[in-house]
Amino acid sequence: MYDVPSNRAAHLRLWQAVQDVMPSAPNLVPAPGDLITDWLSPNLFLSQTCGLPFRAKLHGLVQLVTTPDNKIPNCTAGYYHSVILARKGSDPDLAANDFVLAYNEPLSQSGWAAPQSIGITGVSRVQTGGHAASAQAVMDGTADVAAIDALSWHFLSRDWDKASSLTVLITTPTTPNLPYITALNQDANALRHGLNRAILSLDPKDRETLQIFGLVDIKAEKYLYFPLPPTP
Repeated sequence: MYDVPSNRAAHLRLWQAVQDVMPSAPNLVPAPGDLITDWLSPNLFLSQTCGLPFRAKLHGLVQLVTTPDNKIPNCTAGYYHSVILARKGSDPDLAANDFVLAYNEPLSQSGWAAPQSIGITGVSRVQTGGHAASAQAVMDGTADVAAIDALSWHFLSRDWDKASSLTVLITTPTTPNLPYITALNQDANALRHGLNRAILSLDPKDRETLQIFGLVDIKAEKYLYFPLPPTP
């Protein structure tokens, strides 16, 4: 879910480490256009999904393998939050919802459900298709506010000089990190142990690049606790 260009080489090394400890692991393939179909494939070996699609579309049809520890500041291990962004110097009225909200897609925990949970809906909305595009929409004035998960914001702040034109207004309540899943016919326990070994075998610089420092076992019920948000 975070295969940005600057992470790609480290991602490839992580997957090579997975194949080293689990010889049955297939080659890494890019995400398809239809993620739901891919996640529901009976041939799915391992993927990462978002909390909202997990509880709305996938629970009971896939296995929850484990959850990454991304060491998000001010969050319990295995949890994250979204940041509500605006242009520096702007003053959107969050309480009055008198602003244009950029969001990536309606089936996103961090981009849609998280702001909805604290009443941030906007007087109108712009669907962008991705977190980076939502940040860009705020930068160029297409939107006033955007909700972006904290890890995406970390990567944008690291990789984009222009991200310095944005500021974090508030953060949303924490939710479990984006979980790793597999098909029902796979050995989720073996996958969990293999992935953990692979992560720990990485060079610390690669773990820092990917912001993956270990795994946390979070029960599926923690993902299902949050209500489904309204449709935009």
